[in-house]
Amino acid sequence: MKQMQVKFMTIFGAVLGSMLVWAGSAAAEARFTDLQHSKWAEDGITYMAKRGTVAGYGNGRFMPERNVTRAQSVTFMVRELYSQELQQAAKGMTYSDVQSTHPFYLEIAIAAKHGLASGFPDGTFHPDAPISRAETAAFLTRAYSLAEGKQPVRLKDTAQHWAAAPILIMSSNGLIGGYTDGTYRPDRPVTRAEFTVFMTRVIRFERQAAIQAHDWDKLMSYMTVSEQVGQMLMPDIRQWNGQVTTTVNDGLKRSIHDHDLGGLILFDKNIVDMRQVTTLTHDMQMESGDIPLFLGIDQEGGVVKRIPGGTNLPGQMALGATGDAALAETAGRLTGEELKALGLQVNFAPVLDINSNPDNPIIGMRSFGSNADLVARLGLASIKGLRQTGVIAAVKHFPGHGDTAVDSHLGMPVLNHNRERLDAVELKPFKAAIDNGVEMIMTAHIAFPAVDNEHVISLKDGSSVPIPATLSKKVLTGLLRDELGYQGIIISDAFTMDAIAQHFGENKAVVRAVSAGVDIILMPQDPAAAHQTLVNAVRNGTIPAENIHASVKRILEMKSKYGLFDRSDNLAQKLSALNGVIGSEEHRKVEREIAERAVTLLAGRDGTNPDQIQQGDRVVIAAADAEQAKQLEKQLIQAANNLSLKTEITVIGQGKTNAALQVMDKADYVILASYQFRNVASQFGWTDYQTLIDEMNRQNKRYTLVSLGNPYETIFLKNVRSGVAVYGKQEANTAAGIKALLGKLKAGGVLPVATGQSMVSGH
Repeated sequence: MKQMQVKFMTIFGAVLGSMLVWAGSAAAEARFTDLQHSKWAEDGITYMAKRGTVAGYGNGRFMPERNVTRAQSVTFMVRELYSQELQQAAKGMTYSDVQSTHPFYLEIAIAAKHGLASGFPDGTFHPDAPISRAETAAFLTRAYSLAEGKQPVRLKDTAQHWAAAPILIMSSNGLIGGYTDGTYRPDRPVTRAEFTVFMTRVIRFERQAAIQAHDWDKLMSYMTVSEQVGQMLMPDIRQWNGQVTTTVNDGLKRSIHDHDLGGLILFDKNIVDMRQVTTLTHDMQMESGDIPLFLGIDQEGGVVKRIPGGTNLPGQMALGATGDAALAETAGRLTGEELKALGLQVNFAPVLDINSNPDNPIIGMRSFGSNADLVARLGLASIKGLRQTGVIAAVKHFPGHGDTAVDSHLGMPVLNHNRERLDAVELKPFKAAIDNGVEMIMTAHIAFPAVDNEHVISLKDGSSVPIPATLSKKVLTGLLRDELGYQGIIISDAFTMDAIAQHFGENKAVVRAVSAGVDIILMPQDPAAAHQTLVNAVRNGTIPAENIHASVKRILEMKSKYGLFDRSDNLAQKLSALNGVIGSEEHRKVEREIAERAVTLLAGRDGTNPDQIQQGDRVVIAAADAEQAKQLEKQLIQAANNLSLKTEITVIGQGKTNAALQVMDKADYVILASYQFRNVASQFGWTDYQTLIDEMNRQNKRYTLVSLGNPYETIFLKNVRSGVAVYGKQEANTAAGIKALLGKLKAGGVLPVATGQSMVSGH
């Protein structure tokens, strides 16, 4: 017997005479039409055909009941074990009856070279003779390193047979069986269906043994190139037949199986409620075969949230305002507990970007703040909390998306800082995370000329565009792996984002990303094309097989470390546990604590408190969005039920300022809500807000500017006499802000971003 070599290449395509039609890369798509009387073998035949090991006779025929010949049997094994050698001419045939014109000459020569199959004493091989059940057991035990198993064997007719030993090994492992009368019938010929099923059983047995032993090199030796590169893809779940995907439909099944997917990312569109998403994740894992899926989601908290009915924490900048690492760790832990209960193992959080640019249109309050040390400290605590629950923290966006004025979803940001600045600011949290064992890092679609100044011609407009970090070997291999010593998984940001999609073309970008050092491609626009592109790139040598091997090994090791191969919990158990975890009172308490401790005084007449709402006040709530105003009004009424308040709402914005002024003129107190996010701060409609503030100051009216989004009002508004920041428009954030206006809560948060100048309080 021999130790199986690591298999990196699938079988090359060729026509092997008239006996079998070899389908090459099309083998995975084989659909045989003559298996109706061999349903018992259909799974095995489909499995081995997809692996490129067995093939049909053309026109959809497999001929399952036809006897398999000795030549065909060794051909199947050589295709499985020594596919690379088939690309080279084999010499030194030892059998006198196998001429170079035989359609399986190469395979038989390779089999002889490696001792897979034996000939007869007269030096012949009898290539076209049917193989017997005894020979099948002997061939397979030579090909694979099988030891005697523990299952009892009671076969009447094998003890004195020449193949007794290999039959015992196969039978004691449950890989071959006898007939109902207790016989094995070792000299009976084997059909193509039977031989294919025997091989399927052996391969699956060996794969399972490798998984149980955590021998990932061995497991990879049984993985085709299709399976290996499939582990490196994590698409989103798109619509199927015009319907949003919320269940494991036929389209999702085909995608998982045809592309051998290693993971999937879920979005709001895939989520109805907690029971549905738990059922969906469970069913997807059941479809995944013997290698489980990474199932990921963006649950940053605050503005980026996914958990249905769950605890949506007030967001990272709110945590930044508390400055409390213990609270950040608790936040990470409870987020992990809820994700784990839903069947999700990868959280694309925390954000380690340092939001030092107020004009950043995409990061903003998703960041802990503008101070590198604060971001590093709270980021490490969040990672620790997630890790405690068995959820992988995928930190983002390396090397840093905080100081950009372009959204990489829409264009190509370029960060022109020198290397000294990158080391001191952007890279600092990532270095800290690496030093503390972070296991997954997401790349940024941002160019960093100080690290890699290569340019290419854009497919979008023919201009010269810089290479973003996601596609840069200097950034991912040179900086991240070699210089910073990172050993974990590198996952790209979404390939649907325009910074990649428009300029580089997806197929070229996929190859370039993997060549640069990316282990997992997130959200390819066309998963089927991305998969085939990577298969082709490995086959033609564009991407070295060793690179794929390294990435897949990292992925398998991580899946094992986080218990994904342990599928002991059934769906009923998962569903019954949900109510005690998702949105539990314990978790809600933490949500409220973060929101309340985050409330930050931006301005106050006494330098300590915002203007207070008083008994009997007529309160006008002014916001750019009517629904937001109604939410604040509802929360105010609930929190101030003993103050006999009268409330009214008004909408502010371009063309609405005069109407808002008329409503506010009658108010005793005004809540002026500002929400700035996903836009360039300097281009926000500050003029309308300044007009309202100036008029309230003229009337010496009590009011508070409530910052619900990025807290950069300090830069653009003057003479604000009362203001607080709550860092989000979620109910927990706004409820905490209302408490501060009622005097029930001290605004004790610290502004976590530098604003360059402070508001000026006037009298």
